[in-house]
Amino acid sequence: MMMRGGSSKGAYFRADDLPAEHSERDDLLRRIMGTPDARQIDGIGGAHPLTSKVAIVSRSARPDADVDYLFLQIGVEDAMVSDRQNCGNLLAGVAPFAIERGLVSVDSAASTTTLRIHMENTGSVATATVHVYDGMPVYSGTTAISGVPGAAAPIRLEFADIAGGTAGSLLPTGSARDRVSGVDCTLIDNGMPVVVLRADAAGITGYESCADLEANPSLLSFLEALHLEAGQLMGLGDVSAATVPKICLVAPPRAGGALSTRTFIPRRCHDAIGVLGAVSVATAALLPGSPSSEVMAPISGDSVILEHPTGLFEATIEISRRGGQVVVERAGIVRTARKLMDAVVYPRSD
Repeated sequence: MMMRGGSSKGAYFRADDLPAEHSERDDLLRRIMGTPDARQIDGIGGAHPLTSKVAIVSRSARPDADVDYLFLQIGVEDAMVSDRQNCGNLLAGVAPFAIERGLVSVDSAASTTTLRIHMENTGSVATATVHVYDGMPVYSGTTAISGVPGAAAPIRLEFADIAGGTAGSLLPTGSARDRVSGVDCTLIDNGMPVVVLRADAAGITGYESCADLEANPSLLSFLEALHLEAGQLMGLGDVSAATVPKICLVAPPRAGGALSTRTFIPRRCHDAIGVLGAVSVATAALLPGSPSSEVMAPISGDSVILEHPTGLFEATIEISRRGGQVVVERAGIVRTARKLMDAVVYPRSD
């Protein structure tokens, strides 16, 4: 099933429809998506990291979850298949897909239902609340999200205990400010490993278009060096072939938000900002002494609105301190999803 989840889209599969052996599964997925090829012309991939994604869903054996969700990032021009990160955008489509495929049952009289989703990539659990009618997902609605035309039914995602799911702790170095590649950064993992730094430290304003940023060779060279050094400092090892940590350049807001962002994944500029990346960036901005806190506008309550190239993203973050350590109590966002196609895919033969 092809679905739009948040501001991404990808191919969703039941786990039992794919080979159990990982190398065989990954080879099949590359052939399905048309990888490696810049246009993915012989597959169903969309020729961009945001549209070359796969979600694998199954019933969960865990007592605290209803379904398991494994995210795989499929390379476009290279043959990479990576499970080193979560994807909060495709996460938005997991509950509707699980209902569509009969992996969970829904009361036919209910107007909403809540599913607990075990995110296999990091071992954490998210809770998704979706609208339903006669036991099936409702896709139409009035909720609009930036980067997606039109409106759809809201899907509320709540996260708990996602800090350090990939890097081992919320702040892998123990500090809200580190010096990396000659600039001050926050190395953070609140659901997604991200390097957060001020845009002016990288020699840009932070308001440039993605096309202009991707056409800046000195910036891309700097970001590559930053990516590699930060990966080591965050305990991720050699990240030369990995999409994490993401890199987010922040600047003072210009459109009513708390912070302006430009995110790289890690070499392509994101037209918006990823769900879990946004949660990590918003958390970093709330940490006293972090570089992003210096350019964030004052906020009221626990809602942090991030500006990005195609609009706004709102994340709700509650943090506290226990024993001198920063603790994330909860994080929540609202996304939408839509079923695009339910069909049979024919992978290339080799």
